[in-house]
Amino acid sequence: MNAIDTNIWLYSHDVRDPAKQTAAQNLIASTHPLALPWQVGCEFIAGSRKLAPDGFDEAKAWLALDAMQAMATSILLPTTQLWADARDLQQRYSISFWDALLIAACIRNGVRALYTEDIGAPRSIDSLALVNPFLANP
Repeated sequence: MNAIDTNIWLYSHDVRDPAKQTAAQNLIASTHPLALPWQVGCEFIAGSRKLAPDGFDEAKAWLALDAMQAMATSILLPTTQLWADARDLQQRYSISFWDALLIAACIRNGVRALYTEDIGAPRSIDSLALVNPFLANP
């Protein structure tokens, strides 16, 4: 199982950087099976506001989230256990709470690779590989 971080989903709709947009679209099209963490969907809707001046308005963002859900073989819903998992990861790896929460959701649900430009990729955290798809040799 794989997951794609919010920044990659946003790049797939960001006309300001055609190279990253194409790379993100290609990654999304070729990444299977795909899990969609709840947090990523929430962050996508919030983050898509920055794309509104270039024509990616709120209605398009919600349609894109519908498409993201349709592509996913599973939606990773939050549980209260994720807080304890996130606290542990945050303490062990000195990462932000939000990154720890996303990583915890992925690990708890058997995701093997999280594609992200953030979180210090490339590296591994426990059983999860963090892969930066924009590096020449990730």
